[in-house]
Amino acid sequence: MSDPSSAKLWIQHIRRMFISRLRFKRWTTTFTLVLFLLFVTVILMSRLPSSIDSGKRSRHVNPKFAVIEDRGKEEPKHAGLQGNSNNNDLSLDEPVIEGIGVKSNKVNSDDGPWKGHYGDRFAWYDDSKLGNFEPRDVKPTGRPGDEGKDFRIEDEKDVDLNQVQQLKNEYGMNIAASDRIPMDRSIPDLRLEECRSWNYGEEDLPTASVVIVFHNEGFSTLMRTVHSVLLRSPRRYLREVVLVDDYSDKDPLHSHLDEYIKKAWGQWRASWNSTAYGDKEGREGETITEKSHKVKLVRNQERLGLINSRTRGAKEAVGEVVVFLDAHCEVSYNWLTPLLAPIAKNPKTLTVPIIDGIDSENFHYRPVYSRADQHYKGIWEWGMYYKELEVDMKEHLKTHKVSEPYDAPTHAGGLFAVQRKYFMDLGGYDPGLLVWGGENFELSFKVWQCGGRLQWVPCSRVGHIYRAFMPYTFGSLAKKRQGPLIITNYKRVIEVWWDEPYKEYFYTREPLARYYDAGDIRSQLAIRDRLKCKSFDWFMENVGKDVYKHFPRLPHNVKWGEVRNLVADQCLDTGSSNPPQTVHLTTCHSQGGHQLFRLNAEGQLGVGERCIEATKKSMTLAYCKLGTVDGPWSYDAETQELKNNNVVTLCLEYLEDSGAVHLNTCTGEDNQKWIWKEIHPRKHG
Repeated sequence: MSDPSSAKLWIQHIRRMFISRLRFKRWTTTFTLVLFLLFVTVILMSRLPSSIDSGKRSRHVNPKFAVIEDRGKEEPKHAGLQGNSNNNDLSLDEPVIEGIGVKSNKVNSDDGPWKGHYGDRFAWYDDSKLGNFEPRDVKPTGRPGDEGKDFRIEDEKDVDLNQVQQLKNEYGMNIAASDRIPMDRSIPDLRLEECRSWNYGEEDLPTASVVIVFHNEGFSTLMRTVHSVLLRSPRRYLREVVLVDDYSDKDPLHSHLDEYIKKAWGQWRASWNSTAYGDKEGREGETITEKSHKVKLVRNQERLGLINSRTRGAKEAVGEVVVFLDAHCEVSYNWLTPLLAPIAKNPKTLTVPIIDGIDSENFHYRPVYSRADQHYKGIWEWGMYYKELEVDMKEHLKTHKVSEPYDAPTHAGGLFAVQRKYFMDLGGYDPGLLVWGGENFELSFKVWQCGGRLQWVPCSRVGHIYRAFMPYTFGSLAKKRQGPLIITNYKRVIEVWWDEPYKEYFYTREPLARYYDAGDIRSQLAIRDRLKCKSFDWFMENVGKDVYKHFPRLPHNVKWGEVRNLVADQCLDTGSSNPPQTVHLTTCHSQGGHQLFRLNAEGQLGVGERCIEATKKSMTLAYCKLGTVDGPWSYDAETQELKNNNVVTLCLEYLEDSGAVHLNTCTGEDNQKWIWKEIHPRKHG
C-alpha cells in the first residue's frame, strides 16, 4: 500500500464504487417515483366518471366533444317521451329529461346498462358485447365495388365508352358500371362505434314493409336496392318489399323485372309467420340465394308521380311500419331495428336514417357528413329550400348519448319510417301535391303539429345515389298546375299548415307564388281541424326555433319584379342562381327567374335565395350573410335611382359603351334611372 501507484489505483477503485452506488441509488429513486406516480394515476382515473356510465354516477359529456362551441341561443325545448309506453300523446309541458325513457330529475339513475332514449323495453346499451342484431358474418371482398370502393369501368377491358356515355345520358348515372357490381356487394360500416352495442327488444318491435317507387330506373341499381334491404334486414321484422312502378316505359322494367323477381325471391305470399324463424335466424338478414317470397310488384296504370305512388305503396303494404326508400339506395348494416324502436315506443314517431352518398359515376360509398359525431337537423329558408343545421353537440350530449335518436324539425324526404296506421290517420301524403317537391315539409309539419314527433336516428344509415341530373320529365302531370310545379307544391303546403305572419314570409321570398293556383285545399284543412292540430306558431316556438338562427323573419318587400334601365330598355339578369355571377342587362321577358329582383324594407336586394352586391367595377350575385336580412340598398321612386349606401351613397349605372352595370357617383343621368315593374304569371289556356 506504500506504493504510490497502488494507492492511486485504490483511490480510483473507491471512487468508481461510490459513483456506481450513487447512480444505482438515483435509478432506484427514479424507478420508485415512477411506480408511485403510476399508482396515483390509476387511482385517480378509476374515480373519474366515464362518458358511458352504467352506475349511479351522473353522466358527463365525452371530453372529445368539449371543443364544440355553443353556437348561440338556447336550443328549443323538445318533447320528452312519456314514461308510459302506451301513452302516444306528445306533451311539451311536462319536465321530462330528453334522452331518458322515464320521467326523472336524474340522468341515468338506475343500475345496469344504459337504458336509452326510448326505455329498456325497446332498446338498451351494453358495451360488454355486441348488440343482439349486430351482423357477425364476414363481409365479401375483392369483387368490383366491394367494401363500397369505387369501380372505374373505363379501366376495364372490352368496354364501349360510347355506350357507357349513352347510358349515363339516359339514366343520370353510370349504369354500365352498376351492371358489373355484384347485387350483394359489401359496403363500409360508417356507423358510430356505440351503435354496435345497442340491443333492441325482440318482443316489441313491429314488422316493416319497405316501399320503393320507381320510374324508368336503372335495372341494376333498383335490384341492388332490393337485395340490400333483404340481405341486411332481420327476417322476423321485414315483412316485405313493395315495388311500385310509376308507369315506366323502359323494356328491362317490364317482363324482365317480373321474371327476375320470380327467379330471385319467388312469388309474393300473403301468408307469413314472423315467429317461424329461430332466434338467431330471425335476427339475421336472408342469403342471396334465399327465396323468401317477400317482394311484391304493383304497377300504376298511369303516371301518378312519386308522392301519390308512395301513398299507393303504403295502402298496398301489410307491415305495421312503412319504410320509404328511393329506388337507388343501399342500406347499411343493422339499419332497420334502430328505425323501428322509437316507433315501438311511440307510434306517432317518424324516424329518419342518416344518409350516406353513393357516387353516380363510380359508385363509391362514402359519408356525406365530415364527422360522424357531429349531428345535423333539417330546416328550411323562407322560400322553402331545404337546409341543414348543425346540432349543438355540447348541449345535446348533456342528455343524450351520441348514438341516440334526436328530434328535428324536418328532413330531406326520400328515406324515412312511419307506422302505417298513423300515416293513414294523417291522411297519408296530400294527394294534391304533384310528382315530388314539398312532401317532406308537408309530412313534417303534419306530424309535429298533430301530436307526433320526428327524429333522426344516427345508428341507421342508408346510402343514396345522387344523380348528376334528372333523367326524365314530369310529363303531363306538370300541366295540372299554373306556374312552376315545385313552387306550387310549396304554396299548397304553406296554405294548409302555416298561419300568418309566416305565410307572408314565403310570399315575400317568392312573390310570384301568390298568383299560382294551389288547387282545392279544403280536404287538407279538414284534416288539420279533425286532428285538432296545433298552430304553426306553436311549431316555430317549440320545434323550429333554430330556423331563425340563419333565416330571420323577413321584412316586407318595398319593390319586387323586373328592373329595367331607362336607356338600355333591358332588365337586370343574374344569368344563374349560383354565385358568383356578374349581373348584366338582357331582354326583359317578364317571366321571373333570374330577372325577378326583390328589395326589402331593410335594404337587402335579392334574387331567389341570393343577395346582390355591387362595386364601382361590377354588380354581382352573392351568397347572403346567414342570420341577416338587411342591406345597403334603397330606391328613390322620384328620381328612379337605385342607390347603394354602403359607405357613401352611390347609384347603379349602366355603361352604354361596355354594357356593364356598376356603381358610380349619382348624377341624375338617364343611364342611372331604373324602372321597377311587378310581373304576373301568364294564365294557362
